[in-house]
Amino acid sequence: MKNRIENISEIILIGKSLKMTYSQNRTAELWKSFMPFRNSIKNKVGEDYYSIEIYNDPNFFKKFDPNKEFEKWAAIKVEGKEQIPQDMKMLIIPEGDYAVFNYKGKSSEAGNAYQYIMTQWIPNSAYLLDNRPHFAIMGEKYQNDHPESEEELWVPIKFKNK
Repeated sequence: MKNRIENISEIILIGKSLKMTYSQNRTAELWKSFMPFRNSIKNKVGEDYYSIEIYNDPNFFKKFDPNKEFEKWAAIKVEGKEQIPQDMKMLIIPEGDYAVFNYKGKSSEAGNAYQYIMTQWIPNSAYLLDNRPHFAIMGEKYQNDHPESEEELWVPIKFKNK
């Protein structure tokens, strides 16, 4: 899986979120609640969708438990911090370094890509997992659960020596 390292500036997103676990995945419910209202978001930057995971425990993946809760977002990138539609919230992803992986395949099988990133790529790299939001950018080549679907997986990292 091809990857690159990117340093991002702050990203402002508007969307909806739900608490869930991997064993009780509510991703479909989240996106079904978001998509009908996505056009009410003003000041959009581009047409890409963002799927964000926030893990409050920095050791979430070291001691992986499929019943451990995290927060998942369905969102769109915006300019500015005003004009939040009713029933939506703002999320700010802070600046920092990310390992970006190009994933091609069914979204339902992306767990294999994440397992590779967490158990092979990160341990054998010059980086550690950082405690910031993880996200996927779903652009024009994204086709949900189609085998030819493409998306970018953004994993927060920091140098091991910092």
